[in-house]
Amino acid sequence: RFLPQLPRPSMAGKMLGGLLLLAAAPASLQNLHLCEGYVGPDGRYHPGFYCPRLTDPATHRYCCRPGPRALKGCCSRLGVEALTGLNISELPAPGLLRHPLALPFVGLYGLLVLLLMALDLARFYRARRCALGRRLPRARCPPCRSPRPAAPRVTAGQLRERGNALFQAGDHGAALAAYTRALSLCQAEPERAVLHRNRAACYLKLEDYAKAEADASKAIEADGRDMKALFRRSQALQKLGRLDQAVSDLQRCVSLEPKNKAFQEALRALGSSMHEKMKTMSCTDSKVEQMFQILLDPQEKDVDKKQKAAQNLIVLAREEAGAEKIFQSDGVRLLTQLLDTAKADLMLAALRTLVGLCSGHRSRVGYTRAQLSLGSSRLSAVLGVEHEQVSLAACNLLHVMFDSLKEGMQKDFRGKEDAVVLDSSKEQKVLIKDLLELLSLEGASAHGRDNALNLLIKVVPRKSPKDINNSMSLWVIDQGLKKILEVGSTVCGAPGSLPVTENSRMSASVLLSKLYDDLKCDAERENFHHLCEDYVRSWFEGQELAGKLRAIQTVSCLLQGPSEAGNRVLELEGIMDSILSLCASVREAHQLVAVEALIHAADKAKRASFITANGVSLLKEIYKHSERDSIRIRALVGLCKLGSAGGTDFSMKQFAEGSTMKLAKQCRKWLCNEAIDAGTRRWAVEGLAYLTFDADVKEEFVEDKAAMQAMFQLTKSEDRSVLYAVASTLVNCTNSYNHEEPDPQMLELAKYAKQHIPEQHPKDKPDFVKRRVRKLLTAGVVSALACVVKSENPALTNSCRELISRVFLALVAEAEDRGGVVAQGGGKALIPLSLEGTEVGQTKAAQALAKITITSNPEMAFPGERIYEVVRPLVSLLHLQRSGLENFEGLMALTNLAGISERLRQKILKERAVPMIEGYMFEEHELIRLAATECMCNMAMSKEVQELFLDEGSDRLKLMVLYSGEEDEKLRRAASGTLAMLTALHPPVCKRIPQVTVHWLEILQALLLSPSAELQHRGAVVVMNMMAAAREVAEQLIASEMLEILSVLAKDKDKPRVAQAAQESLERAVAYGLIEPSPRQQ
Repeated sequence: RFLPQLPRPSMAGKMLGGLLLLAAAPASLQNLHLCEGYVGPDGRYHPGFYCPRLTDPATHRYCCRPGPRALKGCCSRLGVEALTGLNISELPAPGLLRHPLALPFVGLYGLLVLLLMALDLARFYRARRCALGRRLPRARCPPCRSPRPAAPRVTAGQLRERGNALFQAGDHGAALAAYTRALSLCQAEPERAVLHRNRAACYLKLEDYAKAEADASKAIEADGRDMKALFRRSQALQKLGRLDQAVSDLQRCVSLEPKNKAFQEALRALGSSMHEKMKTMSCTDSKVEQMFQILLDPQEKDVDKKQKAAQNLIVLAREEAGAEKIFQSDGVRLLTQLLDTAKADLMLAALRTLVGLCSGHRSRVGYTRAQLSLGSSRLSAVLGVEHEQVSLAACNLLHVMFDSLKEGMQKDFRGKEDAVVLDSSKEQKVLIKDLLELLSLEGASAHGRDNALNLLIKVVPRKSPKDINNSMSLWVIDQGLKKILEVGSTVCGAPGSLPVTENSRMSASVLLSKLYDDLKCDAERENFHHLCEDYVRSWFEGQELAGKLRAIQTVSCLLQGPSEAGNRVLELEGIMDSILSLCASVREAHQLVAVEALIHAADKAKRASFITANGVSLLKEIYKHSERDSIRIRALVGLCKLGSAGGTDFSMKQFAEGSTMKLAKQCRKWLCNEAIDAGTRRWAVEGLAYLTFDADVKEEFVEDKAAMQAMFQLTKSEDRSVLYAVASTLVNCTNSYNHEEPDPQMLELAKYAKQHIPEQHPKDKPDFVKRRVRKLLTAGVVSALACVVKSENPALTNSCRELISRVFLALVAEAEDRGGVVAQGGGKALIPLSLEGTEVGQTKAAQALAKITITSNPEMAFPGERIYEVVRPLVSLLHLQRSGLENFEGLMALTNLAGISERLRQKILKERAVPMIEGYMFEEHELIRLAATECMCNMAMSKEVQELFLDEGSDRLKLMVLYSGEEDEKLRRAASGTLAMLTALHPPVCKRIPQVTVHWLEILQALLLSPSAELQHRGAVVVMNMMAAAREVAEQLIASEMLEILSVLAKDKDKPRVAQAAQESLERAVAYGLIEPSPRQQ
């Protein structure tokens, strides 16, 4: 025990103390109950006292001192006899410490104390009166004096020595604090110079080189020959990159101490490093100039030399120092000259180098855009070139520029004052305007137009609905909606039509859909509808047949994208009649446009019934008598779509029995016909996507391996518009669409009211679905879907992602299939699906990840860093809006992850999952409550979680103790396992357990008496840890029936782990002296 350091007594105190000692002088020196005042080993004076003190037990009535380096204390009779070797019972009784003169001296001391208190009170009143006088002008008082600061208790020298010791021990932060405090107490310049020098050493260790250089400079100002300070400043300057100044300091050190080998080696190493840097810099400067000269020299014919120069320029631009060097060397202007050469290889080199310059640097983006003058002509020349790779590289450059303007780091810029970006939103609008102009530019290539559409899809809509600012989407709708519709209304082969690819109209539909979804209110949507209607009218009313075809093609584009806008336009006068009449046209192009519009128009039930009544006979006529497969297959898809209007309702049949099977057979036939181009064959998949609502069609399709392989091959073709149809077909085959079981009471009411009741097909029962899933797995569906997810394409919309997520969830429904899904890349594909897309799609993908994590080894299923990407999707399953099954599977998966490593537990903590896990520990559903408790058991291995159980006002520990006494054995096992973990890793928990509930002893005894060996072992470990934590806790345990239980368990040879824990508990009780050792132990 160490007594606190007391302030030195005043003169009056010394006089009173002397008087009191004189009063006590007659007492006997042989009084063993009195500990007289003494000077301790630390040099401080300790006042005397009489045993026992208030804090000592009643039996500790004698003064004792174990050794010359120890302090005096109170001990028992046995203790003092052991120290002195005396028999106290044989000594005469000590005299009493009383004297008649003691009382007057005590009274005099009391009067002095009262006098001092009165003086302090008067001084306090005077000080407060002065303070009030500053606020009240009428109050007059003499000027107040500020109290003198208290003298420091420690000196600067002591603090410096303490800092030296801490520095030697490796605690550089604490050493820095000690030196800083010493500086505040020290006034002498030589002492301050030493402290600054020491602080510089601390800053060097803490890698704060700027402050190290500043402190070393202050030490050198006081003593210019301080070699340590010079050497430390040179180290700091070297780290800061100021090599010339670092060399100067080292040269000074060598001149002061020429024989010091450390200084000589440091100077030699720094000199060589500086030489290499200067050589590199000069070499880099010259190389940049040489590379541009080689690339811009028209006389240079060496192709390999030019390719090497271009590659070196690209590599140099990827590093910040190299990019800055190119930029300062007027590189933007030179790169512009490369773009003007119109040579594909030089243009690629220039574009990729500009990507390095603009990455993450907003100021360079603004300067580059201004210097390149990226107006319509420049953008057409670069993005709209026929060379596909050059167009893609230009698209990548623009994407990087958008990212830098939006989210890039604001970096300091030197050398170009006009490069500062003042309004990033304005810069973005300039770039977007160029892209919109490109869409309707006749000279632009089809690939360039596709790249422009893809870039607009990525950069214009909001990333999240939480972002309230949709001004960019509104601006694009006002400025460029008609330009987007120009692409969507293009009729291939028509005179004056824009060059487009097979994906252009789909990309335009996706962009229109995203813009429409980004609108927030009815007024904004109404404006969108009016613009679309005006555009369609401009082509339909008063125009020739070519104009009407453009109008119908626009309707198809809108129906594939924002279907609400498409339905509004479809209701315009004359549109539907024109579609039906053009279906009978003798010209293939006209029929293609009309039939496609008819197919897209049959989405809703009321429109499907109208078309069934008016257009089915026409489609059948086209299908039977048309000589062109491209027309027949589209007519077939229209019939398929109308035939599936009843969905999965077995009782709703649009066509006669067997007609649907014939249509499906013809679709599979066309799908497998490789002589037909991929663009036409994708319509066969469209037909199957509708026909597979029928369970008979599903069964036949999964039996046709050739058809499945052909469908999977189509997903790898250039025409990616087939992706949604493929995903829809797979969703139907796996029955992974939303299906709710009807309420039996509602069914009875519907029958009584003679309402239609949906019927399930007999082949849609679970056994049939399982067999279909197995056949799809055998056919390689996982590999095909993984390739689809990996490819970045506008056709992979959020809706398409949701369908793929549903399919994956159906594929991993059975535990025995999950290993195969992971082996074929399913686990890797599910991670991006769970992080991007619709909320339903992300939830389905996260649930599939949870199923894989529960039954597979997570380290094998998600190797490397991928396992940490799984945590966020799993935590999302714990949100309250998720279903109970999703909550349960998320908790189970997190339990497995939490048991792997501390880094994974920290990742779970970072995602704020612990409060949600705690909430589910109170869940009424027993399985969810059990899963949450098991998850918390594994999370308890983390230090941060252990501290949570000791928070004031928290019932976490109480809940674990009470759950250990529940009837549910699994819950008791999880809770007692948590207690065993906490008591072993965090001993303060042991002292808190007796305080949380009065039933803690009963619960522990019940665990030890449980018939389950696992529960007994957990209880024995908890008791063992509590016995080892504190003597007072051990006393409470031994005072109960726990001693008898432990004695019995320690002899149980059938349960060695339980017996060992019980034996260790008894040995701890013996060590405390609570019980006597057994004869065997003696």
